[in-house]
Amino acid sequence: MTSWYEGPLAAFDTETTGVDVETDRIVSAALVVQEAPGHRPRVSRWLVNPGVPVPEGATAVHGLTDEHLQRNGRWPAPVMYEIAEILGEQASAGRPLVVMNAPFDLTLLDRELRRHRASTLGHWLEQAPLRVLDPRVLDKHLDRYRKGRRTLTDLCGHYEVTLAEAHDAAADALAALEVVRALGRRFAARLERLSPAELHALQTSWHAAQARGLQAWFARSGTPETVDTSWPLRPALSAAA
Repeated sequence: MTSWYEGPLAAFDTETTGVDVETDRIVSAALVVQEAPGHRPRVSRWLVNPGVPVPEGATAVHGLTDEHLQRNGRWPAPVMYEIAEILGEQASAGRPLVVMNAPFDLTLLDRELRRHRASTLGHWLEQAPLRVLDPRVLDKHLDRYRKGRRTLTDLCGHYEVTLAEAHDAAADALAALEVVRALGRRFAARLERLSPAELHALQTSWHAAQARGLQAWFARSGTPETVDTSWPLRPALSAAA
């Protein structure tokens, strides 16, 4: 029987105007689907005119300028509809979805849907839930005592995965997918008997424990930072908040 990490996987990634999921916007996104290791991936791409200025710092990361997005990007509303629809299709097909640092990309997508479609990501997943695989959460749990940073670039280096063009949504999505396959193979004894649904549930608690540990570190170092324990989607802020 083929293990889940050798079977069909999808991966999703975004590039944005910043790192605040409540106020920043998606400027590009990609979904990569691969039926098995070594197979040619199918790639869907979206380029978005966010309707707000793109800070220079964000452009320095992903290379997408205001001028380029205004000329070539599409309006957000139809793009968010298409992304939510295709993620719903992946869920209905039972295909696990790889998302590096899922609470960022999925929460940002949810907020964009609320902003432009008066909808939520959950609305598109009523027929079938997502089975998310987050390489950041998996790596931190399975190799928790390894020192060093755990960005996508770092994980690619550690698991010998090629990252062709960092901060391109499609390249990042494919690299995250390959990292998850590599994680599965390296930790097969601990992972191969778990289904994606079981792993999704486990990552919820693993991420919460990791977040509490980071929060404790911030407290000890006197850093006024709050770490959200929610995974893979942060709850919407109340109107009062």
